[in-house]
This record gives sequence, C-alpha cells and structure tokens, in this order.
Amino acid sequence: MSTIEKEETVQSARRGLLVFFLILIPLTAISYILALTVTPVYGLLLMWAPGISSILTRILRREGFADISLRSGGRRTLRAIPFILLLPVAVGLLAYGTAWITGLTEYTGHNGNVVGALVGAILIQMSVGTAMGIISSAGEELGWRGYMLTRLTEARVPKPILMSGLIWGMWHIPAILIGSYYSGPSLALSIVLFMVTISSFNIIISLLRLSTGSIWPAVLLHASWNAIIQDAFDRYTSGKNAYLWTGESGILVAATLVIAAWFFYRRSTLDVRL
Repeated sequence: MSTIEKEETVQSARRGLLVFFLILIPLTAISYILALTVTPVYGLLLMWAPGISSILTRILRREGFADISLRSGGRRTLRAIPFILLLPVAVGLLAYGTAWITGLTEYTGHNGNVVGALVGAILIQMSVGTAMGIISSAGEELGWRGYMLTRLTEARVPKPILMSGLIWGMWHIPAILIGSYYSGPSLALSIVLFMVTISSFNIIISLLRLSTGSIWPAVLLHASWNAIIQDAFDRYTSGKNAYLWTGESGILVAATLVIAAWFFYRRSTLDVRL
C-alpha cells in the first residue's frame, strides 16, 4: 500500500468514527430517556445503540459489511468457547468467593445445599442465560468491536484498545450516575473502579475478537459475563458494601480482571498496541 493509500485509509477511518459518534451520542441519550421515563424495555434499544450506529454509518458511508467479521472463526472460535464460558466463573469465584469468605459481603444462597444452589445457578447462566444474552450483547459488539475498535486502529489513534475501553466505559457512566447500574456507597469510587473493570475486560474481549478474526467470540463472552456475573454471582451477594467489593464497580472484581487482562495480554501472540 502506497503512502497516499495509507493516508486515505487513515482519513476514511477518522470520518467513519465521526459519523459513528454523531449517530451514537443522540441515540444513546434518547435510549436513556425512554428507558427512564417510559419503560425499562428501552434498555434493549440502549444496548443496540452502538450496533445501530455502526450499521447506519456503514450504509451512509457505503463502507460495506465485509470487515465486520461475521464469519464463525472456525477452529479458533471453537477453541475459545471453554475460555469464554469459564472466565466469568473464575472471576466470580475468586472475587465474590473472597468477599463471602472474609465477610466483606454476605452470601444469600438458599438454605440447605449452598454449593449446589450456586453451581446450579452458574450452569443455568452459562447455558440458557448466555444464549438469551446474545440478543443484547450482539448490539454492543457490532458497534464496539465490530466497528469502533477497527476504525480506531486504522485512524492511528494512540493505544486503540485502551481508548476503546475508556469510550465503552464512559458510555455506561450515565447509568451509574442515576443509580441504576452498580452505584456503590461512593459514587466517585464506583466510577473509577468501574472504568478499571471495563477497561481490563475490554483488553480481553478485544484481543479475543482480533485473535479469532470473528465478532462472535466477543458476543458470546459479553453475553456469558453478563449472565454469570450479574444473574448468578450478583444475585447471591448482599450487604451494604456489596457494590464496594463486588459487581462491576467492586474492588475485588476490578483487581481480579486487571490480573486476568495482564495475563491474557502476555499470552497473546498478536502484534497489537493496547
């Protein structure tokens, strides 16, 4: 590729990002307003705002859909499935387990077979919960990893993976500010910890998408994380400091994901800039 062609690619990616954000920002605002004032069902529209924005951008700019990576990924995706399903379980057991054992939070499992109840919940969310979660997680992944990540790289934005994680995190902040999403006892601390958590998770999910060459592993990991962490571990955790130590704005979850992201990055064979 000549120097002129490279520069054209850079400029095209930057224009694409501009259109993407010009659509995403008002669509996100409208989704938040509808979810708060009309019905929470519009939360699904919110999760699809990135995907809708990316699709409209591709159509308006006639970019096509060839690079969206909708192919299955073949053996690379199949080999990634155990990791996709077990990562949230491992993070949950380490972070939430530590909180339960030390008394930082309370375990609210059913009386009787405590372990069996938790295992059952995890298995249900690994299968049924993850399958159902694909509906919403696909909307985010089509936008974040299916469009924004690749355009940030092509636009030569410094540290594109870290930048995409910061943008993804900031997109969630309004929900934290209004108290509807992982708002702990200290709002400022919740935001900082949430940004650490989501930036770390973004490193893992971005490298997974790039290493497999498919968007589907990212969709599955996003869905399994939401299902297992939110609908299994969160539901079995209570206490006034639950969101201080656990959840996506919790100290233990943030610390565990930082370690996981560092390990996954060091094991990655991709020559990419964070």
